[in-house]
Amino acid sequence: MAMWIQAQQLQGDALHQMQALYGQHFPIEVRHYLAQWIETQSWDSVELENPGEEAKAKRLLDSLVAELQKKAQVQGGEDGFLLKIKLGHYATQFKSTYDRCPLELVRCIRHILQSEKRLVQDATNASSGTEAQSMDSLSQRHQQINQAFEELRLATQETENELRKLQHSQEYFIIQYQENLRIQAQISSLASLPAAERTQREPALQSKRATMESWLTREASTLQKYRLDLSEQHQKTVALLRKQQTLILDEELIQWKRRQQLAGNGGPHEGGLDVLQSWCEKLADLIWQNRQQIRRCEHLTQQLPLPGPMEELLSKLNTDITDIISALVTSTFIIEKQPPQVLKTQTKFAATVRLLVGGKLNVHMNPPQVKAVIVSEQQAKALLKNESTHSESSGEILNNNCVMEYHQATGTLSAHFRNMSLKRIKRSDRRGAESVTEEKFTVLFESQFSVGGNELVFHVKTLSLPVVVIVHGSQDNNATATVLWDNAFAEPGRVPFIVPDRVLWPQLCEALDMKYKAEMHSTRGLSEENLVFLAQKAFSSTSNNPEDFRNMTISWAQFNRESLPGRNFTFWQWFEGVVELMRKHLKPHWNDGAILGFVNKHQAQDMLMSKPNGTFLLRFSDSEIGGITIAWVAENPNKSGERLVWNLLPYTTKDFSIRSLADRISDLNHLLFLYPDKPKNDVFAKYYTPPLSKAPVDGYVKPQIKQVVPEFTSPNPEPPIFMEQTTSPSVGHSSSFTIYPSMTEAIMDAEGEFDLEDTMDVARHVEELLRRPMANQWGNQQT
Repeated sequence: MAMWIQAQQLQGDALHQMQALYGQHFPIEVRHYLAQWIETQSWDSVELENPGEEAKAKRLLDSLVAELQKKAQVQGGEDGFLLKIKLGHYATQFKSTYDRCPLELVRCIRHILQSEKRLVQDATNASSGTEAQSMDSLSQRHQQINQAFEELRLATQETENELRKLQHSQEYFIIQYQENLRIQAQISSLASLPAAERTQREPALQSKRATMESWLTREASTLQKYRLDLSEQHQKTVALLRKQQTLILDEELIQWKRRQQLAGNGGPHEGGLDVLQSWCEKLADLIWQNRQQIRRCEHLTQQLPLPGPMEELLSKLNTDITDIISALVTSTFIIEKQPPQVLKTQTKFAATVRLLVGGKLNVHMNPPQVKAVIVSEQQAKALLKNESTHSESSGEILNNNCVMEYHQATGTLSAHFRNMSLKRIKRSDRRGAESVTEEKFTVLFESQFSVGGNELVFHVKTLSLPVVVIVHGSQDNNATATVLWDNAFAEPGRVPFIVPDRVLWPQLCEALDMKYKAEMHSTRGLSEENLVFLAQKAFSSTSNNPEDFRNMTISWAQFNRESLPGRNFTFWQWFEGVVELMRKHLKPHWNDGAILGFVNKHQAQDMLMSKPNGTFLLRFSDSEIGGITIAWVAENPNKSGERLVWNLLPYTTKDFSIRSLADRISDLNHLLFLYPDKPKNDVFAKYYTPPLSKAPVDGYVKPQIKQVVPEFTSPNPEPPIFMEQTTSPSVGHSSSFTIYPSMTEAIMDAEGEFDLEDTMDVARHVEELLRRPMANQWGNQQT
């Protein structure tokens, strides 16, 4: 069947070639409906040129005809009527065509299978790229699931037909049994008749009774065999249902949940839930049909008890099928939209839960209510081990009850929590060096409902992805680190919420790249050079070889518990600062390729010294969280003929909220070419702020804010009000601004580092400038 599944996915000319293999000699419908049987037969074992192999070929022909007849018999309903006739016709056709030359049938089928295999292999070799292969694998898996559903549908239809036959046979048996009782009553009544009359009538009645009892004995044995055969068919169907359910719930649904978890780190948005729901609904429908059939068998057995193991067999079947539907219902109560994984108290949040089989089981006829509570990691463990039957809470969630609603258009049954808020949280005792932002909670959603007229009652629960509760925005950075590590490295079926303490560096690189691309809304993620830079930072290494880091591991402590050497922040805090800066202000420049970013001071110097004066690049600050600096090559104004690489003090989010990066670069006339050789206006001009009108507005002249570097500023006959940014011929470590021309030298401490305590808050001064009249350099007052 696997070959036929792949053959059905052929396209274009390959598909036409495959279709041309079939015709009156071997109809394509036979290949489709007997795909599994055909592909499991030993066609290659027959020696076509040996007449002695004709008997083996004849057995294969007879088996093919029998399979067609069997498949035709199980077709029912309006849709199956024509197919039943067609398959029966093909069985007769094969018998008449190949009965005298069965080796030709084998030759025909071998040619078809070999041609299909060649076409599939050619199509596979022609396909290129991992994504195409992944999609092909996905389509194949879905095709297998759909094919299994078709087999289950046919098997269920077959047992339904057999059950009806059994019911009719049993009803006829009961009628005949009643007739036998009537004959016995007649024989008993002969005792009151005269001897002559009794002698005349009794032989005929006794003969009739003997015949009837003989028939009843044979029919009872036949009924018992029908029951056993039907029970075996149900056992096979239940096994297939269990297998199909395992595939959908333990593989497809688990994969969907994993994609949903990775989406929390910026992975592709989870899709395919509607497909999963359609599969789960088909499962629910088939399971329920088979369960009803088994219950009808139990009723027939109770109605006419016969010696044998039927009661035990049916009882076990009923238990098994009920367990299957219970597992289906409880597993398909899922969280469609997860609550935020960094959850701030006193802040509104939302979530959506969904029952994938709710519409099919008519749960919405009596809409259930869902309750949400927040529980700790230990409480979650107890719930999954069934050690806790009631839901203890570790906090108080407002608006935590919601009724499930059925949406007719989409056929979904879901509960939308739109206005929840965590009022308070109860924390547990922390372990070792664990901080509050490493403590994990989860939101538990639970409900109860019944199906089949209260025949089955289900208590369903589902846990959200781990959440970290914070009370202040300053905790967001570290909480996000906990969530990212958990989302990236959690394994399916884990004990809540265990994650490895140490992972391979390439694994973390994958998680960081996923996060970075999601925040940039770009396919341009972290290059191999970028990841080497990050490895150097994480491991305090000087190696430039990516292979040196392939087998290295990084611990959670190195990631976000221990500060980087010589710094007061962790690796993650530095990286997340870069992400925040880029997301808020520099996203288009990154996507344009204008920002190298992950370059250290020495690399920048080596890169720029080989370029013409005025060449510059943008790199992230090593010393400041969320900082970016401009490095450029120029002549040393104090020493003729000497070239230096200069570094501006790093810009931060605060700086770009006042004046954009593009405008700052435009202000600095000594910056000419973006590394390696692009004229800066070609890269940044589209982001420049249009010039302001010089005409007074309501009698006021609006001042301008511009940036200058004193060492690289030419005299201006009409100087506007400037912002000065200090420079360093090596590398700057923090921002220092002042109103030009009050000072021309950098404020530095004894170690040569810029002292943030002595710098001026540019945002505060700009606000003052824009709120009060300004005196110009000639002593005139603006009014």
